[in-house]
This record gives sequence, structure tokens and C-alpha cells, in this order.
Amino acid sequence: MIIGVPKESNPTDRRVPLIPDSVNKLVKQGAEIHIETGMGEACGFTDQDYEKVGASIQRSGHNLLKQSDIILRLHKPSLKEIKSLKTDSIHVSYLDPFNEHELVDAFAAANVTAISMEMIPRITRAQKMDALSSQANLGGYAAVILAADRLDLSLPMMMTAAGTISPARVFIIGVGVAGLQAIATAKRLGARVEAFDTRPVVAEQVESLGAKFVQIDLGDTGETEGGYAKQLTEEQLELQRLGMKKVMAQSDIVITTAQVFGRAAPRIVTADMVEAMKTGSVIIDMAVETGGNVEGSKLDEEIEVNGVRLVGLGALPGRVCKHASQMYSANLLNLVLDFWSAENKSFEFDLADEILKGCVITHAGELVNDMILNARKNA
Repeated sequence: MIIGVPKESNPTDRRVPLIPDSVNKLVKQGAEIHIETGMGEACGFTDQDYEKVGASIQRSGHNLLKQSDIILRLHKPSLKEIKSLKTDSIHVSYLDPFNEHELVDAFAAANVTAISMEMIPRITRAQKMDALSSQANLGGYAAVILAADRLDLSLPMMMTAAGTISPARVFIIGVGVAGLQAIATAKRLGARVEAFDTRPVVAEQVESLGAKFVQIDLGDTGETEGGYAKQLTEEQLELQRLGMKKVMAQSDIVITTAQVFGRAAPRIVTADMVEAMKTGSVIIDMAVETGGNVEGSKLDEEIEVNGVRLVGLGALPGRVCKHASQMYSANLLNLVLDFWSAENKSFEFDLADEILKGCVITHAGELVNDMILNARKNA
């Protein structure tokens, strides 16, 4: 069985889907690995690095797609690339299946089994495959480092003969995986950190990291069965904005991480909230790739609004591409090995399995994922 890894085409993201160490482990299990030439270069891995561990380097990305039984990649393919895929092959990547209807339908029409890394279920057995968490963790770290670089202040308190420098104030909005890592990183850098989330249950986690949890009474909020924040009503959103505006006005750095699974990111920071911040302060919108949390933020742009720097750079995990690639590669490796038969040297597909049932979007020419089917019916 041939596992192909094409070169990523997103120029703003240096991550690669499979690192040499993972290739080595797959080769030892009997897999035949084909790598498109230059696939690892953006992150410092040469073709020779992959050849040394048993991979075959392919000059043509088109031929690699046509010949491979399994495709492993990071970003979703183009419609043209889907047409090049081998019939009955398996394609694994981020797909955004709730919103990419045409892409999903193209997979079904091509009779390709599409596996979405966003849809890996949140169960104990699948934690080692959870790419959303592994990348969000590094994204939260990168967001703080980026903010510190853009801020014209130091983060820690400093006591010198010339006087005392107060610590920078950092406000994290959204306490998921990314938010928790942002809190931890900002604290390690010496900042005074506050955080808010619509789920009061996370207050203990925030405080365990040495930060202050901001209390805003929104009434009944809670979380979904998957651990994600529920969508708020318009009345709750307005109460939230008023409470956050007070904290933002005192903050030097604001990092927003709020996401609603399967939907566009909620717009929780309005223009008047940005204007209330101090001149020279910085906002990092980590949700900019799914629509953005902050009014005025633009994907892959940095703009200034009344003296406030609004940063909307995407692919933040790619700013630490070596570790991000290491983690994503491990996620892919664990997914493949969990269903790999060393005896048959093949991926043993079982749609009844809890993990595959959750993350397989199309199979045998049909859309088969229950969550996506229900979302389309209710649209």
C-alpha cells in the first residue's frame, strides 16, 4: 500500500504533514512511502532526510496523487487535485467539512474516502490523533510570543536602581487548549494575566495557572457534549462585550481564541471595544481564519486602529513549524497505525469503529458522516 505525501501549497504556513521520524516508523510497518520532492523544505527537512529513512522521492505531485492509496497532508486539496486522486483511495487532512460543501461533494463524486482531522472524536483512545488540540496548544504559545514582539513594553515586572517597571497586563478571551497555553506562556514571561470564558467550569483551570478568571454573569451558558462552548444569545453577547470592554481598556495585550465548532467564529470584540484600549496595545485574533473574533481584523494582515495594533496573522502554529510539524505528524502516524495491519501491510478500514465513524466524511461515493448530514439538513 502506497502512502503519498504531497508538497503543501500554502505559502504562509511552513508546517509539513509528515516528518522523517514518522516516515521511518511507517516504513518499518511495511508501508511504501512516496514524498513529493521539496515537501519538507519549508521546515528544514531535505529530500535526502526522507530517503535515508526509506521514502521514495517523486518529482510529479500529479503522479503521486494518482498512484497513492492513502494521501496524508495538512491543508485541504483543490478541486483539481481531488480529480487526480486514485479511485477508492483515502485522503487525510484538515477539510472544514461543515463549510466546504463543494469539496466534500467532489470527494464523494471521485469515490474517495475523505478523513477530516478536525472531526477526530474527543474520546480517550483518539487523544493521540487530536490535531486540533496539538496545533491549538502551539498556536496559543505562538500568539503570546507574537504579541510580546509587537508590544512596545516588556512583559515582566522589573525592579532596577532607576525605578520599577510594572508587569504588562494580558487578557485571554476563550479558555480552550489555545487559551490555556496562552495563559501559561504569558505567566512564564512574567505578565499579569486575566482570562474569560463563557464556561464558568474552566475558572479553576485558569486559577491553577496563576491567572485571574474574569467573572461576567451571562446566565445559563455551559458547554456541548464535546467540551466546546455553546453559542450565546444576542443578549448574552452584549453582556459579555460590556464586561470584557472594562478589562480590555486596562490591558496591554488581548488574545482572542473563541471558536464554535463547525461554525464561523463569534464576533465578540466590537470596534468600540478596540477603541477603548490604550495606545500601543496589541490584539491577536487567533480565530481570524474562521471569520475572526474581532471587528476589523483581516486574515494575514496587521492593521492599526486608533493606535491599537490588530494582528490577524493565520497559521500561528506554523511560526514554530518544527514542533508543530512534529505534533501533526505524530497525529497522522497514530491514526494510520491504529488501523494498520502489519501482516497485510494495509490500512484496515472499519466504518463501524468509533474513531472512523466520527472523522470519515465520504466513503464509497457517498457522504456518510452523521454530523455533516445533520448540519446540511438543518441548514
